[in-house]
Amino acid sequence: MSATDHRIPGPPLAGAIVGAALLGYWLPGLAGALPALRRPLGVEDRTASADGYALTFDDGPHAQGTPAVLEILERERAPATFFLVGEQVQRNPGLAREIADAGHTVGLHCHRHRNLLRLAPWQVREDIARAQAIIEADTGRPLRLYRPPYGVLNASALAMARRNGWRTLLWSHWGRDWEARATPASIARRLTYGADAGAVLLLHDADDYSAPRSWERTVAALPRVLHTLAGRGLRPTEL
Repeated sequence: MSATDHRIPGPPLAGAIVGAALLGYWLPGLAGALPALRRPLGVEDRTASADGYALTFDDGPHAQGTPAVLEILERERAPATFFLVGEQVQRNPGLAREIADAGHTVGLHCHRHRNLLRLAPWQVREDIARAQAIIEADTGRPLRLYRPPYGVLNASALAMARRNGWRTLLWSHWGRDWEARATPASIARRLTYGADAGAVLLLHDADDYSAPRSWERTVAALPRVLHTLAGRGLRPTEL
């Protein structure tokens, strides 16, 4: 996605789109509009427990952004989850293993960063399977978490995640750090506003599908986020 493209608006679960493949049409907002269906669909936007909050990073790994984020996380002793893109793992060999070896969790985002609603079912399955093979080979660890591009789901993706036994995790708070107009202050403010125990925070450690050098603002915002939430007695936790 280029910097001029638009992300899916609104809260992620309210904006999630679930495909009704057997009926041949899409049901927008199903997960958000009908909370009772979230569990059967396997879509989550909170941590498994209410202990602390989760830091998550999408779209990497990135040659500059990922090491900069890892350095801050190491200094602050903060665990995080990185939802990786297969083609970026290929372009940055060794970084995915570096993330895992640092003790962070690795999840699957996609192989190519595309809206799943624009893909045929076989294309969705092929994309996820290719990403899985690349990421697991590079990290040497099995995957257990999945997050689709833009937070948009369809029936094929949900079925594949369920078949693999993965948790499908969206987020409860985002910093909109992919935008060209975002600043470290605006990112931190959006992420921490109303964040409480159990929150899942979304950031991006790469700019391949975002505004150029947006990862620099994310890196600058990250310490502010950690320190603000620490002031509320909250610490980042594993998912």
